[in-house]
Amino acid sequence: MSALMVYLNSERVGRLEEDAGGELRFSYDQVWLEKPGALPLSRSLPLRSADFTGKQARAFFAGLLPEEEPRRQIAKILGISVSNDFAMLAGIGGECAGAVSLLPEGEVPPDAAGGRHRRLTEPEVQGIVAELPRWPLLAGQDGLRLSLAGARDKLPVIVQNKAISLPLGNTPSTHILKPEPDRFSGLAVNEMFCMTLARAVGLDVPDIIFRRVGEKPCLLVERYDRVTDEAGVTIRIHQEDFCQALGLPPERKYQAEGGPTLSDCIALLRDWSTAPVLDISAFINGLIFNVLIGNTDAHGKNYSLLYSGRERRLAPLYDLVSTLSWPELSRTLAMKIGGCDSIHAFSLGDWKKMAGKSGLGWPMLRERMAKNCQAVLSKLDIVRQLTGNHGEETAQKLEKNIGYRSSKMLEALSRKK
Repeated sequence: MSALMVYLNSERVGRLEEDAGGELRFSYDQVWLEKPGALPLSRSLPLRSADFTGKQARAFFAGLLPEEEPRRQIAKILGISVSNDFAMLAGIGGECAGAVSLLPEGEVPPDAAGGRHRRLTEPEVQGIVAELPRWPLLAGQDGLRLSLAGARDKLPVIVQNKAISLPLGNTPSTHILKPEPDRFSGLAVNEMFCMTLARAVGLDVPDIIFRRVGEKPCLLVERYDRVTDEAGVTIRIHQEDFCQALGLPPERKYQAEGGPTLSDCIALLRDWSTAPVLDISAFINGLIFNVLIGNTDAHGKNYSLLYSGRERRLAPLYDLVSTLSWPELSRTLAMKIGGCDSIHAFSLGDWKKMAGKSGLGWPMLRERMAKNCQAVLSKLDIVRQLTGNHGEETAQKLEKNIGYRSSKMLEALSRKK
């Protein structure tokens, strides 16, 4: 039976094995179980002596891995089956989301203060950006074991004084480099606009930098699951996305495929967050914002929980994009609002139905919708000015479209009490 040791930062918490049939099995170390204040890896993997097998183990660990085309490319590079979660974790599981690292037995994480990295020249950064579609996460490169969930080409990096470095071994990264895909022209400006607007209206989002690498528009997103201490040492903070917390594998991230509903997400926060009132409020604000910008892709893996000490809190919002900018993309919401699965969800009946299903007060939700619309409308002009220098045409279109959607929702709110 093959095995990987599972660490949270420098502390070993358990053992992940693959049996002869290819099934995953995870067990916590007894030492970890007896440690005061020990964290579970996941809400779906509570602290216990009994093993987690098959689907129980897979939901969390497969959720650490890339999806779709990046996953297929990595499998080819590593010479493994595309469905082999264990082999892929063995190949790229050194630097994952949150504080998790998976290492071969006998290998221990290096001291965080002595983390290794390789500084890149600008031509090297350009070369990596050009290669990422064919070489996701630089999988298989000597010294690199990097993993990020999702279907988009991106790379964990270290940014220091504008210089970009590659984290080696399981050294923590500080940022995520996200080059713009060729088939979605304007995506970098789109995401920059939406994230800047989110911050302007008071939503919690990571810092984001627009940067051209050669001719390629890119984003550098500061990792919210990393913190730098006074000595300049980067420390991982544990996190998991909503699918992992609910015990759902990554291929079930959309409601239409058996993934989380809005009611599931709100119930999760009500049950698991250590500040549920605040986090449900923040989640609802994010939901309204995603509808206003026209983002159909706010699925179960695009919301996460952060673990810090004994606190479990909703993570900052991320991957905020107006998907309406590309006519070929689906107009179907990742999670229905009431009975509505269209991004044009302006009927108050659908929102009222969602409130009832989720145990929310309709007057409170109605007031929150109006306040978010007003806040967005008041900030669109300044956000267009802040981001337009990266792509004026894209920024102007977003200002117009998001303004129209916000005004339309306000109009619906004013017609019906």
